Formats: sequence, structure tokens, C-alpha cells
Amino acid sequence: MSGKNVDEIIQQGIHGQKELKPEERKRYLGTIRERIIAVLTQPQVRDKEVYQEFMNLMKKHPQALLFANGNMEYSSLKKYIEAARINKIPYKMVINKDYNTDIGLVLAFEYAIDKEEIFLEKNASKLKVTKVKEQGSLAKLTSWLREKRQEVKGNK
Repeated sequence: MSGKNVDEIIQQGIHGQKELKPEERKRYLGTIRERIIAVLTQPQVRDKEVYQEFMNLMKKHPQALLFANGNMEYSSLKKYIEAARINKIPYKMVINKDYNTDIGLVLAFEYAIDKEEIFLEKNASKLKVTKVKEQGSLAKLTSWLREKRQEVKGNK
């Protein structure tokens, strides 16, 4: 019986498979800390400004997974979910009615990486934050042209 006794098999049948680090999984939206690349808290996700470092990490790690807190408003999560789609990163909306975590988004691998610092900070020297506006194609093009014009003026 591959090392399991009858009591363990019965308990597993009654209660289901034993879960590794259940408290961590509750807090980090279904994954464990050792797999996490970066985390944004709920207030950070609700911020009107996008955390560019988080966006850059999604671009850098297209093999990662995005876990989104399903208890949050979709309008807050939308900008990050759209970025995940663009970068072909699979995402999950995680809803836990029994536990409300302070975490809004988790970018993680399916394997352990043991990254020391996973919480992103809004720090001007460390993190560039850009405003995201709901824009149509023409407005985006106009905005891009303005930015390029400013760059050209700055280089003269």
C-alpha cells in the first residue's frame, strides 16, 4: 500500500487529500509563498495608477501564473488581467468565502523560487508608476505621438 496504513486511507477518503501549507494558500490566493514572483495588496490593485514593475514582471515571465482575488471588483483587476492576456499568462480568479486576504494579485510559478522580497512598494527610486486611462485606439495613438514629440524636444 505504498507506505499508507488503513487509517490514513480512510481519513483521506473522508476529509480529502492533505493540503500543503493551507494558511499560506489562503493568504496567497491558492499558491504558496516559495513560488511567488510578486504580490500586490488589494489597496495597491485598487490604485488608479498601474504598478509598472508588476507589468514588467509579467512581460519577463510569460510562463508564470496570475492569481486574482475574486472578492475584489473586476474594474480594479481589469488592467492587470488584460496585461496577462496580452502576455499570454494564464490567470485564475480565486474566491474564498471563508477567508478574506489582504492580497489582490499574485504572480507565481508552478515551482519554488524562494524569492526574498515579493511585496512591491510604491517607491519613486525603485518603481515607476504610470497612469492608465481608458482610451480608444485614436486616443492611444494621439497620446503616443505626444510622448514621442516630448522625447524629440528633450533630445534637442
